[in-house]
Amino acid sequence: MGADHHQHLVRCHRAHSQFGHLERAATLAGRLVKNSGGEVGRDGITANIVLPGRVATQRILFLDQAKAERENRPVEEVTAESTGSIPLGHYGNPQEYADVVTFLASERASYVTGSVIRIDGGLIASI
Repeated sequence: MGADHHQHLVRCHRAHSQFGHLERAATLAGRLVKNSGGEVGRDGITANIVLPGRVATQRILFLDQAKAERENRPVEEVTAESTGSIPLGHYGNPQEYADVVTFLASERASYVTGSVIRIDGGLIASI
């Protein structure tokens, strides 16, 4: 494969509610990507991982509604509590997530490899 041809591997991992599990998984995934990036980088392949936080999807709405029903609370209260734990104060927009993945899969990201990128509004302070 010539230097002008690049392939991009972008792995997307779902975040867990238990921060310890997420941080451990991210660390292990990061090591895997770092190792993969070193092994295949000379072939023009980049390898990165994207860790989404709570993105405003039908699944998140369903989870908020289910929690509200379980706890006999208004869904707005559950959503406010959840978004209140996110430093940016809101769920992510699916387009924001898609934009990062699209960038990583593009030629413009041909020098980005071995990275773990969180799209979580600052929810996890560090990995």
